[in-house]
Amino acid sequence: GEYADKSLPLPTPDDVDALDASPVRTLDKDAEARMVARIDEAKANADTLGGVVEVLAYGMPAGVGTYVESDRRLDAALAGALMGIQAIKGVEIGDGFEEANRPGSAAHDEIVTGEDGKITRLSNRAGGIEGGMSNGETIRVRAAMKPIPSIPRALRTVDVLTGEPAQAINQRSDFTAVPAASVVAEAMVRLTLAKYVLEKFGGDSLEETARNARNYVQSWKEYMR
Repeated sequence: GEYADKSLPLPTPDDVDALDASPVRTLDKDAEARMVARIDEAKANADTLGGVVEVLAYGMPAGVGTYVESDRRLDAALAGALMGIQAIKGVEIGDGFEEANRPGSAAHDEIVTGEDGKITRLSNRAGGIEGGMSNGETIRVRAAMKPIPSIPRALRTVDVLTGEPAQAINQRSDFTAVPAASVVAEAMVRLTLAKYVLEKFGGDSLEETARNARNYVQSWKEYMR
């Protein structure tokens, strides 16, 4: 079930140390207590737990990725990178699966002119990616991890050598690996975005790539920056 309070503001890069200090990598202390209690309950019941991790990427300018080749779309690359992590069984970008239950009028992000005269969106349901390309909003991806299969309470299986019923071997395992998976997911998102940034802006050094990116943004009309 859902543990985090969705009304709380999203974490920012300034919150990384606080996230790392949490045993379940959340800023919501009430949710943290409930998660830890749920893990303790699973341990007492000789069971394992899965969960959902969320990764946010700030500062990506619009236009990174492509709307053309399916395998080069930014959302496809991020989904593939996260699905490549062991035990990940589902990925969504932005509001993802929730969008399927909404009418179009409530599913898309309205574009308006802000008080500063610049173009902005009233929401970020798309998770920072539209048409296979970044749109300038915060990139938000989530990945669902299944429970660890090495369950102390051994499940039924079949001996493939004899075809006879058997029980799975009880191997030592953690009761959940979701906090660890969040670290791996963050790394995969970083690597994927870095690849696309280099493809877009090039450069032989970090300084040159950053300068190319700044020049790219400065080339836009003022109201689009």
